[in-house]
Amino acid sequence: MASHPSLSRITSPEARMALDLLETRRSTAPDALVGPGPSREDIDRLVGIALRVPDHGKIGPWRLVLAAGEAKQRWLDQLMILAEAREDAPKARVSTRKLASAPLVVAVISSVVAGHKVPEWEQQLSAGAVGMNILNGAAALGYGANWLTGWHAYDPAATALLGLAPGEKVAGIILVGSVAQPATERERATPERVVSWLDA
Repeated sequence: MASHPSLSRITSPEARMALDLLETRRSTAPDALVGPGPSREDIDRLVGIALRVPDHGKIGPWRLVLAAGEAKQRWLDQLMILAEAREDAPKARVSTRKLASAPLVVAVISSVVAGHKVPEWEQQLSAGAVGMNILNGAAALGYGANWLTGWHAYDPAATALLGLAPGEKVAGIILVGSVAQPATERERATPERVVSWLDA
């Protein structure tokens, strides 16, 4: 008798590896993300993974802005100038320096289609799913990643550096690189605390 399809998937080596990755993925500290960064082939695969998300209405209410090498350094230099001019300059400097060591930055931009039948909240959630796919995709490709926001995700002068159009928002700044120091496990939410079942 043939085995149940779902059981065969779960017990296959590929499925077990995928489950292990999903069950153990951790965010790498920004300072522990170093070169070498993803190759162009890896970046293309990472982008492909990022875009395989639920997208009600098939409208693609998101886009990605990537920065590496000299372009990333110019972006950081411009951010630091803006950081120095802020009232919270010391805090802004620290936040900006967290972006420095990772060789690749992926800005996930939420591009809500206003007035569409798909509620804006669902469109924003789809952008969040893009960010999560980048984290999982980076781990699957053997890299570490960290999803940040910070002042540079909300300050209009900072977001202008990413070419945001009116109505667009930064859903996340995701750092990707090789892992210099693996992250230690942290306390996680437990099913007992966050899961409930509706009564029959």
